[in-house]
Amino acid sequence: MTDVLLTVGTRKGLFIGHRRGGAWEFDGPHFNAQAIYSLAIDTRRRVPRLLAGGDSAHWGPSVFHSDDLGGTWVEPQQPAVKFPGFTETSLERVWQLHPAGPEAPDVVYAGTEPAALFRSQDGGASFELVRPLWEHPTRSKWVPGGGGEGLHTILTDPRDARAVTVAVSTAGVFRTKDGGASWAPSNKGVSAVFLPDPDPEFGQCVHKVARDAVDPDRLYLQNHWGVFRSDDSGDNWTDIGRGLPSDFGFAAAAHPHRADTAYVFPINADIDRVPAEHRCRVFRTGDAGSTWEPLSAGLPEETHYGTVLRDALCTDDADPAGVYFGNRNGEVYASADDGDTWQQLASHLPDVLCVRAAVVGS
Repeated sequence: MTDVLLTVGTRKGLFIGHRRGGAWEFDGPHFNAQAIYSLAIDTRRRVPRLLAGGDSAHWGPSVFHSDDLGGTWVEPQQPAVKFPGFTETSLERVWQLHPAGPEAPDVVYAGTEPAALFRSQDGGASFELVRPLWEHPTRSKWVPGGGGEGLHTILTDPRDARAVTVAVSTAGVFRTKDGGASWAPSNKGVSAVFLPDPDPEFGQCVHKVARDAVDPDRLYLQNHWGVFRSDDSGDNWTDIGRGLPSDFGFAAAAHPHRADTAYVFPINADIDRVPAEHRCRVFRTGDAGSTWEPLSAGLPEETHYGTVLRDALCTDDADPAGVYFGNRNGEVYASADDGDTWQQLASHLPDVLCVRAAVVGS
């Protein structure tokens, strides 16, 4: 089996798992007592760079990086992410870290709370505010979601480094086609059942967006209520939630190689945030949302209450694909066969906030 690195961010530190052959080994916590809300594994380098967005109750938020797979960590002397003085605001949290594609080898994006996009050109050591999104004319009407006003999803188009898609709770999806110079809402067809107008131009509570592995124009979106698909890079969205036990949830991930294949973890309701029907199941579509199948072989069969958050479900780039999720019970599960069967890797961790995995050898 290929060697895989799995990073698990929790409310009290970072845990790192290595699969060498068929066996998993974990170490940690790194950043003891810090909440790790964002992680990235930048595989564009010979040795992947790990990026972690930590949040210390004493020192505040910061971004760390490691060039030896977590053996040692570097925190820049100056804050990596800092709001300029003219914004009259300060950083609450780094919700997302996203390495751009190979055509932009040192570019890394960060999504923050308050909702903003930052861009790094030195691999994540320092970032600058993407000012046109911060100054978007709709910003004054953005409203924080239950977890705050966070920019939590960043997708770069593999065909064009200038095309970037972001999602904000609760402002919805926004896109740029010119490297961030201009931005437009991209929410047509995504419902906002909690608003007087359920079909606004912006204001949707988007929880996560994932891009199809084969068709870059195809996107999958988990909304506060509703699961949607776009076939035109977000110009229009279609409801694909039929067949799920609930269309409320937080997480969405795409298969790394297979077309039309994505994963979600349904939650009962916004007022009952536990697994749908109290069962621990990932749901997979292999036909772009026309049908869904539950994946539970090896997962707990008893009544279950482990909620999976928006960045706590991911895939690696192995073939067959590894699929991973962690929950607020402190459990981590993994599949090495596209989600068909599962094993538990860890238990009794602090709340799992995010997971990221990548092949690092063979």
